[in-house]
Amino acid sequence: MKITVCELNNEPEAFARNWEKLTGHVKQEKSDLVLLPEMVFYPWLFWKSEYDPQAWEKAVSVHEDWERRFKELAPAIILGTRPVNVDIKRLNQAFVWEKYSELQAAHAKYYLPDEHGFWEASWYDQGDTDFIPVETSKALIGFAICTEIWFFEHCRAYGKMGVHIIACPRATPKSTLEKWLVAGRAAAVVSGAFCISSNRIDLSPKGPDLGGQGWIVGPDGNVLGLTTQKKPFVTVEVDLKEAEEAKKTYPRYVPD
Repeated sequence: MKITVCELNNEPEAFARNWEKLTGHVKQEKSDLVLLPEMVFYPWLFWKSEYDPQAWEKAVSVHEDWERRFKELAPAIILGTRPVNVDIKRLNQAFVWEKYSELQAAHAKYYLPDEHGFWEASWYDQGDTDFIPVETSKALIGFAICTEIWFFEHCRAYGKMGVHIIACPRATPKSTLEKWLVAGRAAAVVSGAFCISSNRIDLSPKGPDLGGQGWIVGPDGNVLGLTTQKKPFVTVEVDLKEAEEAKKTYPRYVPD
């Protein structure tokens, strides 16, 4: 499987340029799977502490509009998250898109930060406590949406459920990139799965602090690929059988 991760700009015009280049990269590389950053189709809402209902609804609408363009990345499978309204709840919901099926809703983010630049619990509701993998045509995938990757019990549980890939769409600061990569490597080791992540980027002094750097990590924590500002898209070919074999080795086989 060829997996593509990326860092995409928070500013709408720059994002649109990123998207055109991403589609070209994905077609050239013949990617099988593309992971997008967290809620990537609208500027990061949560750097402002006060909930704005009009901004939230605009973000929902813009994400729905962009979903119509997913075919531009086909036949790749697309993973990401989106703002949605479900009954009376506002959620940050993971999704899977495949060319010949409907967009599939997955786990909604449960662990929500609430601090400077990341006032998520002030804007939307907790999602599911059940971390259930998603079956795609090519791999079994578990989502750990940004902050959720630090709760390694779910990564271990994903491993026991046989996931090939843990997907971590993010929106995280530049100052913490090294720490987040540590989390990705640990999640891979705990689960015996490939861990992949894509992040938003916005280095403007007047905007949110979003630092980029996507990654692809192997089941034993080895870093296979990292994005940079100069190289915002990275594609790595992986063998999913490595994730299946890793489940049989330390520390994955150790009983609870």
